[in-house]
Amino acid sequence: MSRKPATRASEPKSDEIRELMLLYFYERNKSATSATGKRGSAVKIRDVKAELKALHGLTQQQVQSNLTYLLSQGWIEEKPVEKQFTAKGGTIMPAVTTYYQITAAGIDKIEGPGEFTMPRYHGIKIEATGQNIITLGDGNQVNARFGELGRALEQLRSAIIGSSEREDQKITFVSDIDTIQSQLGKPSPNRGIVAAAWESVKAAAAIEGCATLVHHIGTLVAQVVH
Repeated sequence: MSRKPATRASEPKSDEIRELMLLYFYERNKSATSATGKRGSAVKIRDVKAELKALHGLTQQQVQSNLTYLLSQGWIEEKPVEKQFTAKGGTIMPAVTTYYQITAAGIDKIEGPGEFTMPRYHGIKIEATGQNIITLGDGNQVNARFGELGRALEQLRSAIIGSSEREDQKITFVSDIDTIQSQLGKPSPNRGIVAAAWESVKAAAAIEGCATLVHHIGTLVAQVVH
């Protein structure tokens, strides 16, 4: 019976690949001088694969499968551009080229919510739920019962973003902080999700100036998950 080839110990996990890809689209958008083209914010799939292979050694399969995930989550979007060409005989034929670019949600995933970010519960009558929802300075909305934890996570998020930590690691921490914040909007947060995300976030204690804040947040998280 044939055996599957062993997975390399250094092969990145799916979440790590998605973080690298999202940062790639973010940086491309940030430095773009046009909508499409060589310096465009939107890019063809062949160029995405070629550039991510050159930058991070990602295979076409890794890029394609994780691009599908980022699209389904709304962090990346397809941008079809239709053109026309004349075929033999003079017939005018349509041709569609698909480009990919980061969305506003994808930018917020990296930078955090800003002044122009749509409120998370936009369109929902919060008063009808009987909950007391507060909006934090980073735009996150949490149940007032978890206000102290929400504000502490907001402070940690800012400290991480302003630190000298690697950019891909910042994305990991910030993404998991956002996961916890999203649970704090519920009357009863999913303790398993909060605990799993906190396992990643607490490693931020190693970042200069974050140890005390991480310890404080840890005591507040413990009240949620136990």
